[in-house]
Amino acid sequence: MALELTFDAGTIVVEGEPAHLEALLPLAGLVRDERRGVLRGPASDYRLVFAHLYRAQQRGTLTFEDRARAYNALDLDLGAQREPYPHQRESVEAWVKAGMRGVVVLPTGAGKSYVAEMAILKAGRSAMVIAPTIDLMNQWYDLLCASFGVEVGLLGGGYHEIRDLTVSTYDSAFIHMERLGARFGLLIFDECHHLPGPSYTMSAEMSMAPYRLGLTATPERSDGGEVLLERLIGPMVYERGIKDMTGTYLAEYDVVTLKIPLSDEDAALYLDARREYRDFVSLHRIRMSSPTGWADFLKHSSRSVDGRRAFRAYRAQRQIALAHKGKIDRLEKLLCVHGRDRVIIFTNDNETVYDISRRFLIPAITHQTPTKERKTCLERFNAGHYPCLVTSKVLNEGVNIPEANVAIILAGSGTVREHVQRLGRILRRGEGKRALLYELITLDTVEEYVSTRRREHDAYR
Repeated sequence: MALELTFDAGTIVVEGEPAHLEALLPLAGLVRDERRGVLRGPASDYRLVFAHLYRAQQRGTLTFEDRARAYNALDLDLGAQREPYPHQRESVEAWVKAGMRGVVVLPTGAGKSYVAEMAILKAGRSAMVIAPTIDLMNQWYDLLCASFGVEVGLLGGGYHEIRDLTVSTYDSAFIHMERLGARFGLLIFDECHHLPGPSYTMSAEMSMAPYRLGLTATPERSDGGEVLLERLIGPMVYERGIKDMTGTYLAEYDVVTLKIPLSDEDAALYLDARREYRDFVSLHRIRMSSPTGWADFLKHSSRSVDGRRAFRAYRAQRQIALAHKGKIDRLEKLLCVHGRDRVIIFTNDNETVYDISRRFLIPAITHQTPTKERKTCLERFNAGHYPCLVTSKVLNEGVNIPEANVAIILAGSGTVREHVQRLGRILRRGEGKRALLYELITLDTVEEYVSTRRREHDAYR
């Protein structure tokens, strides 16, 4: 009796003679399913199990039938194939050498999408590109349709159209992979630093795809979850940093840090609010720098009147530091200086975005902006009809705004990733282009420490 390999709801199942099944148990991931008398493992182990069964069949020790695989061989052609840049060619070669599994780290603007297109050609199998947002999903859809000239499927944003070449959001891939996990031989994870989240990892584990490619400019995560990428996608096979590519494949750039003092009134309000917040944290022995610090603070602050007052104080001191009158005044001067440039203003919260939008009559983009309005804003910005845009976090990654050459960071989080992503928005190469990033920092506040922490990247050295 031949063994039979099948796909079942995000897992692979091996069925056959008990003696042969027993011999397979040492394979990592496979366990006995006593209900059916079979072996079962995560679908992501398909490649390992198939290779083991194939070698055994070649030796004549068993026979097996692969009834799990539902993906197809593809014969695609890039309609406008061009000579890749050296880093694009090297990254694909490194990925192929690693068995077509691995992560490629390239800065924003370095052409990661063309790396993906070359990988799709190399793999020659049904492929799914997974992106973190609907906007990015739509960008990938437009790109793949134009590049390959075939019908491309969409999964997410109200669409459920599965084709041999399909684009999905991470959310939709997680929801549907238990049914589609045998359908694709290649998975491409765009902005793959999102993948190690609690739910998204399952989209990788429930897929049989033997070939996997991760693309990111910033693999590091604050929770250290990037260590999971090797198991879910493969090892880091190629990496180039911003400094390596500036002046050749990315625009030259300058970074200017402007330290802005608080007014006497704002300084007094800041100190009072910060003292109240810090006294509460100290009283309850909360270590805000620990992994559970923020959760501990929320838990304690919700239990009493003093706690709720401390939480309001925390928000007040933070808001004063991130978006006080001195910063807004300096922003106004910078907008006057860069009246002929294409400027993106980044803040840390939507309230400040809308305030700046009203004050300076600048189009705003937040997660609340309707899709069509957002598309129109970006098109008009790239065309030069809008010289400025103001946003919070939604333009941090993946959006194609090649004409942007000045970024003003009014406020941001303490993460290195966010800062590098924002720098990357203005680094698309252009004729004679030299990009400029301003970072506005409030003197004598916690923001000075946050600024130092988020600039811990070679792009700023």
